[in-house]
Amino acid sequence: MMLYDVRHLTTVVYDSPVQLARFNLRLRPAPWPGQVLDRFTLTIDPPPASIQEETGPYLVNRSRLMIRRPLSRLRIESRFRVEVSEPGLIAAMYGGLADLPGAGGPSVADVRERAMRSRDLSAMGPAGYLYPSQMAPHSAEIATWAAPLLPAQQGVVAAGQALMQAIHDEFTYDGSATTADTPPEAAFRARHGVCQDFAHVMIVAARAHGIPAAYVSGYLRTIPPPGRPRLVGADATHAWAALWCGDELGWIGFDPTNATLARSDHIFTAMGRDYADVAPLDGVFHGGAGQTMTVAVDVVPVEGS
Repeated sequence: MMLYDVRHLTTVVYDSPVQLARFNLRLRPAPWPGQVLDRFTLTIDPPPASIQEETGPYLVNRSRLMIRRPLSRLRIESRFRVEVSEPGLIAAMYGGLADLPGAGGPSVADVRERAMRSRDLSAMGPAGYLYPSQMAPHSAEIATWAAPLLPAQQGVVAAGQALMQAIHDEFTYDGSATTADTPPEAAFRARHGVCQDFAHVMIVAARAHGIPAAYVSGYLRTIPPPGRPRLVGADATHAWAALWCGDELGWIGFDPTNATLARSDHIFTAMGRDYADVAPLDGVFHGGAGQTMTVAVDVVPVEGS
């Protein structure tokens, strides 16, 4: 078990004052197995005229803000403490796939069939994550590339690990190569991008072969444990893919940026079909001003945890 203090600071500076701004914040972690949230606070300067707290769609906590007065600078800070347990299933995986039930869960073909038969329409059910979405549309090119990695009779966990490893090995992490709006197919062809791109490529590939796949937004611990390398993506929001591996195993997180399963280093915030469902901040305002956004993230283990 790990205990973390997380601080996420977003500052937006506008070139000239804007009017009547509306924002959606997705900063409070949604409930997730093995994770317990404590002490969440949200500080906004200038204070909004109203804040409306909502859940959904998908596994998301959303704060809807309205600011009515002229705005030239916006500062949003969230802080929380969270307890993250090492999933028993993930711990078993690191002891070897042979230690898992069914040597890595049901086959890809079995997961595909189970997902199509499932009547679970909740945010944790597979149905909402089977089909293409706005930012993760179908790509025949990605589907063809992924086919050898996802054979029908392969165990779904092993297939997910093979897909995750292939993205990690073939793609280069490059913060200047893409933007938040870059289509997965463009990042795939360039073989460059960031965690958002790698997660989207994995999602598109998995869905093309009938595996329900979701986009997860979260954080990585800033300071690695002794003897372990610092993970790529720390000190910023992070993203990875989650694959539905059948009713028994449920959702398992695969981090293609770091070629690792989501463990106690990974802090879950939200899960949706793609980035648009879980973006930490989006919104609209009246005015034509340009803007500059800076984000600072700290994820610090609490001493003694």
